[in-house]
Amino acid sequence: MTKIAASILSADFANLQHDCTRLLQEGADLLHIDVMDGHFVPNISYGAPVLQCLHKALPDAYYDVHLMISDPARYAADFAKAGAGLITFHLEAVPDTAEEVIAAIRATGCQVGISIRPGTPVEAAFPYLGVVDLILVMSVEPGFGGQKFLPGTPQRLAALDAERKRRGCATILEVDGGINAETGPLCVQAGADWLVAGSSLFHAADPAAVVRLLHGQA
Repeated sequence: MTKIAASILSADFANLQHDCTRLLQEGADLLHIDVMDGHFVPNISYGAPVLQCLHKALPDAYYDVHLMISDPARYAADFAKAGAGLITFHLEAVPDTAEEVIAAIRATGCQVGISIRPGTPVEAAFPYLGVVDLILVMSVEPGFGGQKFLPGTPQRLAALDAERKRRGCATILEVDGGINAETGPLCVQAGADWLVAGSSLFHAADPAAVVRLLHGQA
């Protein structure tokens, strides 16, 4: 079944534990942590101390950490220690040292993911199928929540899914950006396994209904 990752970027940070608890109780499978450094992307979000506090409050949750930063290897251990289960970095941030970053994250005991921006040819991720645990396809430009879904995303996911099947590997395909009741099913049909949803969950009048729909149960 498709997994739903609730992106805390859309939460009320004055009530972060409450908001995340509510989404998990409503059926979200994991929590997605977007980390931005103001350099790789033109925004700043939060660092490992926020994850550490949230993990202490909700120790049983799975934390899917997305590093939109220029030097992911430098900070991987901090996020692993803070409670990350999986750490994803951007291929565009370290185009010449991706293998070293993968090794650095593996050394922390976390699972590893690679992400690509909308403008990066999807074929750039092909060599990492079967090497990393997850490939994250951005369906918006990384850096800000609440953006509109880019319509070419399902085609990109389908290309990755076809190559994944050709290689016979089990790399998870995740998609992030503008995921809602309309776009989520399109991504699942194209091969996505994990859907990252932020505002469509945290701002929904009935988040449980959205989760059911994204799970394919509506």
